Amino acid sequence: MWEMIQTQIQQGIATLSFNRPDSLNSFNRQMHEEVQQVLKSWNTDSDIRVIVIRGNGRAFSAGQDLKERAGQLGNVPLPPEGSLAKYYNPLINLIRKSPKPVIAAVNGVAAGAGANIALACDLGIAKESAKFI
Repeated sequence: MWEMIQTQIQQGIATLSFNRPDSLNSFNRQMHEEVQQVLKSWNTDSDIRVIVIRGNGRAFSAGQDLKERAGQLGNVPLPPEGSLAKYYNPLINLIRKSPKPVIAAVNGVAAGAGANIALACDLGIAKESAKFI
């Protein structure tokens, strides 16, 4: 169903996995849209008791996809209001204002905006090898 993320719900635990391991789970426009759509749905789902956010591969998230920001991926136009206002602020607000506890499971690098996403969660659990940059 999703291209940039994976989701799973088991016994009231909803897990959202960033699924762009080749780019260290860096965020592009499509990934932002998918993550926000899922979180909006889960925030209102009474069967979900807790949300876990993690990254597939060797990183939680390297933050913003700089190739897309430079317009190198199919000439993706940048939003006129800026990517922080259009994508990151709404995502951080969805996490911070969630009526459910949100846990960041940091398995590797959490850099830039990826670190901020992890830090916006109610609780962070990190492997000993995790790095916040």
